[in-house]
Amino acid sequence: MNQTIIYEQPLNERIRTFLRLEFLFAQATHHLHQSSQWDSRSTLAGMLDILSIFGRTDLKTEVLKELERSAAILTRLKANQGIDQAHLQSILSDLETVSAKLHKTSGPVGADLKKHEFLSSIQQRSAIPGGTCDFDLPAYHFWLQQPAQERTRDLASWLGRFEAIAEAIQLILKLIRQSATLKAVTAQNGFFQKTLDPSHPCQLVRVAVDRAVPYYAEISGGRHRFTVRFMESGKVDGHTRQATCDIAFELGCCAL
Repeated sequence: MNQTIIYEQPLNERIRTFLRLEFLFAQATHHLHQSSQWDSRSTLAGMLDILSIFGRTDLKTEVLKELERSAAILTRLKANQGIDQAHLQSILSDLETVSAKLHKTSGPVGADLKKHEFLSSIQQRSAIPGGTCDFDLPAYHFWLQQPAQERTRDLASWLGRFEAIAEAIQLILKLIRQSATLKAVTAQNGFFQKTLDPSHPCQLVRVAVDRAVPYYAEISGGRHRFTVRFMESGKVDGHTRQATCDIAFELGCCAL
């Protein structure tokens, strides 16, 4: 088991959206090949959340812009003699490959699913607590009674619409995370604050904490600064409190 817990905080809206999608893709994929009806429900719920996010903005354009920006920045590093040129070229090739896949997808991602009557009915009822139970959606109930192999086939087909953009988002976040090395720092009395350079905006704050530390990291921030507070979980009385002792942790300010 990993000896540390990683906490992440996005510092702009684009990375915030990418992290949410990464989480939803992981959730849907985890349950996809499980056989129970509850796994099928979890996969479909994750996919409908993904579809909802894509309905609010032109994410395909956003992702392509981020891929192009990353490629331009990394290309400029070719002139640096201290760079592993083979590794750099491998990353640039990966960026080119995922960009090409995304360009090949026609129209907005998942556009056909937004017009899918079966999925739309489930999405509408999902806003109601318990709204997707059997008597509310008999068509959904019927689908859940089908063999696991058929349900998995349908779910894989629907999720397949997002495969290219999921791969692109995964690569973007990987490069951002790898852009900074975690360094040892200390939160005095459970509090740490850092001022940022607005001319080189940090995209993602990463905090690594030893699992033995009985506090969790609460990160907040924006373009100019961020703070890390270490808090008690409040499991006993329900109240959270900031730690009063010094806490050592590792910090990464990621910007590509």
